Amino acid sequence: MPRIKTMRTKKAPQGWETIEPTLNELYSKVRELENTPAEGKRKPESLWPIMKLNHQISRYLYTLYYSKKQISKDLYDYCVHEKWADNNLVSKWRKPGYEKLCCLMCIQPTNHNFGTTCICRVPKKDLEPGKVIECQHCGCRGCASCD
Repeated sequence: MPRIKTMRTKKAPQGWETIEPTLNELYSKVRELENTPAEGKRKPESLWPIMKLNHQISRYLYTLYYSKKQISKDLYDYCVHEKWADNNLVSKWRKPGYEKLCCLMCIQPTNHNFGTTCICRVPKKDLEPGKVIECQHCGCRGCASCD
C-alpha cells in the first residue's frame, strides 16, 4: 500500500493529478475492507477482497503505462516507488503465459502440494466440466492465460 507522506517524500511528477482520484478511491475501498469484520469466514477468505483490489490497482497502472501509454515512465516509477502498484506482479504480467496472473502466491511451488502451482492456473478446458474451482490463497476462479 502507499507510503505515509513525510517531508522526505519526493514531489509527484506531472500527470499525478489525473490518476490520484482513482487511486485514492480504490485505496479507500481497501481501508473499508480492512475494517470489516471477518465473522463466519476462514482466515484466507477475509483477505480475498483486499487482494482483488490490490490486483485492480496494479492492473490500472499497468494498463495506463504499458497498454494505453497515457502516463509517463516517471509517473509509473513514482507509483511503484510509493507502493501503489505491486512491481513484482506487474513484471510477471509482461511475460508470456502470465498475462492474467491474479497473485504471486499462485505460482510459487512452495505454497502448494507436490511442488506445483495453484489450481486456478490450470486451463478450464482441462478441468472437469461444470466444476467450479477457487484458489485457496486469493479466491481466483481461473487465471490461466489460455482461458
